[in-house]
Amino acid sequence: MMPSPTVLSRLAAAFGGAALLALLLRGWHAGTQLLVASSVLMFLACLASAARVLGQRAAISLVLIALPVGWLAEEMGASYGWFFGSYHYTPVLGPQLGSVPVVIPLMWFALSYIGYVMANLIVWQIPADGATSIRRSIVMALLAALIVTAYDLGVDPYMVYKLKAWIMVKDDGWWFGETLQGFAGWMLVACSIVFVFRMLLRRTGARPAPAARTRDVLVPLGLYGALMLFEATQGVPVETRTIALFVMGMPLLCAACGLYRWQPVPAVSARAAARGTA
Repeated sequence: MMPSPTVLSRLAAAFGGAALLALLLRGWHAGTQLLVASSVLMFLACLASAARVLGQRAAISLVLIALPVGWLAEEMGASYGWFFGSYHYTPVLGPQLGSVPVVIPLMWFALSYIGYVMANLIVWQIPADGATSIRRSIVMALLAALIVTAYDLGVDPYMVYKLKAWIMVKDDGWWFGETLQGFAGWMLVACSIVFVFRMLLRRTGARPAPAARTRDVLVPLGLYGALMLFEATQGVPVETRTIALFVMGMPLLCAACGLYRWQPVPAVSARAAARGTA
């Protein structure tokens, strides 16, 4: 049985993207190549999941919000010490746009999407809630930002002291040498991305995509779980390993319970709903 044209086009795009990535990373250290490749794969996995869970237009909207906001915040941080404290990136994370590695804005999209889905599963037992009130959007954006920042509690010391992905100008903070300003910056940027996205959904009256399946929602949860396991086994300093299990494990378990209670729309009903909104 021959693959469909859609499958073939996706395979061609995947191989083309892999070839382009390999060309861009030519000559870089093997560790850098692995970091960049894994970040790009995480971005693509979240984008594919978001297209099913949020709908293609909403997914693209989140990308168009997260990438520039994430890059601008990091550029202002690396150049002027805004948001996260004074620091500058090293070549460890690969090619840079301005002062910021290209993979960093991609990660802001992926983490913001993960936080959005997990927050909805925790509170409403659904992966996406569409257009909502301003008050509800603020609360849900704050919860999503907390989920995202929980990941940063363990990964920041690892990236600074193990990988040396960036250099902190001030390294005498109370969190394993990290300053609390960095975590406040993570909260602010993640909350802003999710809140602006929710306001866009409110303005357009967008509704969640009816075609989402359980496996689509498992993607952000699985990625968050994988990041948690990495921190729990490889975290530096070693104290961050236990911290990661609790601060990331609790929202992950709550979101998994929400997913268990969620009932996906049957395929036939989803197609009918899609025709009705076309």
